[in-house]
Amino acid sequence: MNNLLEVRSGPAYYACKANVLENLEAKLSKGNIRKVLVIHGRKSWEVAEPFFPSLENIEPIFFTYGGECSDTEIERVKKSVLEQGVDALIGIGGGKLLDLAKSAGNSLQKEIILIPTLASTCAAWTPLSVIYDDNGSYVRYDIHEKNAWMLFIEPGILLNSPINYLRAGIGDTLAKWYEGNALAEKLATKSVCIELAHLAARQCQEVLLTYGEEALGDLENGKWTDSLQRVIETNIITSGLVGGFGDQYLRVAGAHSIHNGMTSITQTHHLLHGEKVAYGILVQLVLEGKFSEIKQLLPIYQVLKLPMTLLDIGLTVEHKAELQQIAAHSVKEGEDIHLLFPDINKEKVAAAMENLEILTNKKGVRNGLISNLD
Repeated sequence: MNNLLEVRSGPAYYACKANVLENLEAKLSKGNIRKVLVIHGRKSWEVAEPFFPSLENIEPIFFTYGGECSDTEIERVKKSVLEQGVDALIGIGGGKLLDLAKSAGNSLQKEIILIPTLASTCAAWTPLSVIYDDNGSYVRYDIHEKNAWMLFIEPGILLNSPINYLRAGIGDTLAKWYEGNALAEKLATKSVCIELAHLAARQCQEVLLTYGEEALGDLENGKWTDSLQRVIETNIITSGLVGGFGDQYLRVAGAHSIHNGMTSITQTHHLLHGEKVAYGILVQLVLEGKFSEIKQLLPIYQVLKLPMTLLDIGLTVEHKAELQQIAAHSVKEGEDIHLLFPDINKEKVAAAMENLEILTNKKGVRNGLISNLD
């Protein structure tokens, strides 16, 4: 390993229990916080407001974000922080909003408190922000020097979250194993921290394949169960530990590059981040020639309703230009797919997507292609 391994384990404080936000003011006061900027979305605030405490000795300034974690929006938050003279930022929302709070807070060296309203990514745990342009197309990801100070998970908030976001979180978190393991396989030796990251990646896969379907049903029924908490904490915590301890050696690879390519066309904008990543996992596995793993995943994808065909992502085989555009963007210079496949090109990615389509269509299944994958 020639590059320096930088370990960032997670927030300084984490708690998950009913009415956990009742402790918010006491925690802020101990940190000498007197004024906070509360960043939220309109929908996220509707869900979180009933659980947000009245702050008696701390002044909250409420800020509604515009929907993207973009450089424009980061600057808008920073301007508000400086104008209002706040001591800390509280981010309440999904992954993009939490990434926004982390970007602005780190830039201004302010403490960051996160309250997720969705369990769709590890954004609440990791010191990383994915940056998009104002139209929602991927631009880059930034790794921050500091993690969040505190993370609060309120079960009552997450029980009101849409089921498709938990499903997307499962797709995104499954990639921790399929991308992380592929990268780990290329390492001649693994340090203690990388071993921990590799174990966490395996744990992601095992928990989600075991409890994913049950957790989705529990959320649909409005029940906070052990299975649901396991899946939510896996999506947020265990997932975050993979990149936190593994750094660039286990962070992202082919699946996320396919996701990045998919953000470049409008047809896939109906999909959530984790749904695009889930499709990217299958494309990566085709490129790796790991057909037995595809065979294992396809029935699970069907049960969990994760995208596995072109139709699922809004395309058909006739959309040649769009497929070429996804492929071209996924292999741009700097994309992490090159960590797995140094000689990758857009032709190979496009061919992999077309091969995946053959494997996943009903005719292919009837002809025994799926059963003979390995």
